[in-house]
Amino acid sequence: MYANIQGRAIPIPITTIVMRLPRNRIDGKRVAASKPQALGMVENTRGRLNTHSAMMNFSISILLPCLFFLFGMLTPYSVVAVESWKEFAVWPTTDDQELPDIDGNIVVWQQFVAEYGDYDIYVADMNNPDDSLAVVIGDDNDQMEPAIFENIVVWQDFIIQEGSGDWDIWACDLSDRDQPVFFAVTNILDNDEQSPAIHGNIVVWQDGAEGDYDIYGADITDPESPAEFVVAAFERDQRRPAIYRNTVVWQDSYYGDEDIIAADIWMRNKPAEFGVSLLEFDQQRPAIWGDIVVWADNYFGDMDIYAAKWHGLPAREIHGQDGHATGTDVPSPVEFAVVNNEADQTNPDIDRNIVVWQDNRNGNWDIYGYNLTTRREFQITDNPYDQTNPAVSGPFDSAQGEDLLHAERRRGMVVWEDSRDGNLQIFAIVLDGPEVAQCTSELAGDVNGDCKVDFDDQAIMLSQWLECNLEPEEACLSF
Repeated sequence: MYANIQGRAIPIPITTIVMRLPRNRIDGKRVAASKPQALGMVENTRGRLNTHSAMMNFSISILLPCLFFLFGMLTPYSVVAVESWKEFAVWPTTDDQELPDIDGNIVVWQQFVAEYGDYDIYVADMNNPDDSLAVVIGDDNDQMEPAIFENIVVWQDFIIQEGSGDWDIWACDLSDRDQPVFFAVTNILDNDEQSPAIHGNIVVWQDGAEGDYDIYGADITDPESPAEFVVAAFERDQRRPAIYRNTVVWQDSYYGDEDIIAADIWMRNKPAEFGVSLLEFDQQRPAIWGDIVVWADNYFGDMDIYAAKWHGLPAREIHGQDGHATGTDVPSPVEFAVVNNEADQTNPDIDRNIVVWQDNRNGNWDIYGYNLTTRREFQITDNPYDQTNPAVSGPFDSAQGEDLLHAERRRGMVVWEDSRDGNLQIFAIVLDGPEVAQCTSELAGDVNGDCKVDFDDQAIMLSQWLECNLEPEEACLSF
């Protein structure tokens, strides 16, 4: 049986239907951030501040009905029998599915619904194999580029009002599946907000027009009044942001090529920027977890995956005795190659100690992974068709409060776009075993950080035997 809602035939039963209502749009002013002198950047004073008000959110009302469907009985694929290292389609369909993201057991993606000719956001809960649950968020326009953190989904939403349209950032809190909460994160009139990312209660996105994108963020602790702030607003493009806790990273074309820049946003009104990779040629598509950033890098003429780790405290202002700021203490990222063979590797993602990317060393795009702890690479897919745009979550174990597909041992999950069936579908695989090994505790003698004490550690120690870097040098004398 089907119900006809807003011209769409929706299978019955429908557990919940939520109507998205229109909102007032504020045309305010934004103030550009300052750039540390160490980067030599000049601020771009263009911008507008999205001044959300309680009245605006109270009047979120009727323009764009957003249909929210919980298909409790529409389970085209059961994951009860999902085995480790066995690929499976998350939600098989003849529609194209693209740009997946995953956090814990929740997978999101954009799906081009051919019947209606637009993109909607789909959500799958992989922790309910006996009653797989899919959530669809959509209306007559496009909803694209979703990102997920715990139970909050964010996406860019094309809004048409008064004869013109632009991209805004919207969110949905799925904590209560029967009463989901929709809210606008940012909705500046006649201004594009795109490519959102989320971690904790902070959403970041690229803002403005091509050729002059900036990075903005919003604290969504109060969904009725998101507090927007500037992360980076400078000449040329700052785009493709990613976030982990208080650190935002993005690719930046200020110097003419693409670099990876980061900012500590602990102080919302004074983000402390620092360079992650400022080498020649292009560094693109960053992802971050903890104090490690990964990206695609064409320094050697093809695309490789590089990473940087910074040590010590996050960036903080340095103050003199009079209390005035005298500079910024920024991390010193240490770069290293994740994979740099002669083929192309791009679109990396990272979670905990696992990095994944798409790789064409075999003549088509496959998904590969790398364990940052064991320093071992592993192949995830070997299908002759293309697998692209991977995302990874985990590894988790039951002690961490995660229950990824009812795992009794440490497991992770990778999702990606897959063309094996003639159209793009979201496929997934559950990882376990040595490939996703993690270090349970630090070892005092583990010099190189691979969670083992062996001859490699001894060689490093002996190579620096009796060296001393104390300043002044007299401090190195034995007493």
